[in-house]
Amino acid sequence: QVQLVESGGGLAQPGGSLRLSCAASGFTFSSYTMSWARQAPGKGLEWVAGIYDDGSGTNYADSVKGRFTISRDNSKNMLYLQMNSLKPDDTAVYYCNTVVNGEFVWGQGTQVTVSS
Repeated sequence: QVQLVESGGGLAQPGGSLRLSCAASGFTFSSYTMSWARQAPGKGLEWVAGIYDDGSGTNYADSVKGRFTISRDNSKNMLYLQMNSLKPDDTAVYYCNTVVNGEFVWGQGTQVTVSS
């Protein structure tokens, strides 16, 4: 069973940091590009960052470039998102995701709230 489970969300102050994790199972993690996306209250889904299967390349949305870092540990089937210099606009539910056998796979999401 293909599964993604996010963790690490919570409350952070503006300018603070959080590190999100995503545990993958049920598929060959090291063979798949992985991404993070987010959905802010009352808004649509926004792609945040992506990383190639071997970690050799990454891409970021302009809104997070220079503040967020996506990484992965293929030996542990883990995906990460290091979030620094957090802003209130980063408040959202964050999801890791991939496409396996032509189907999108999503985790349950983890809430990130940035507020003083």
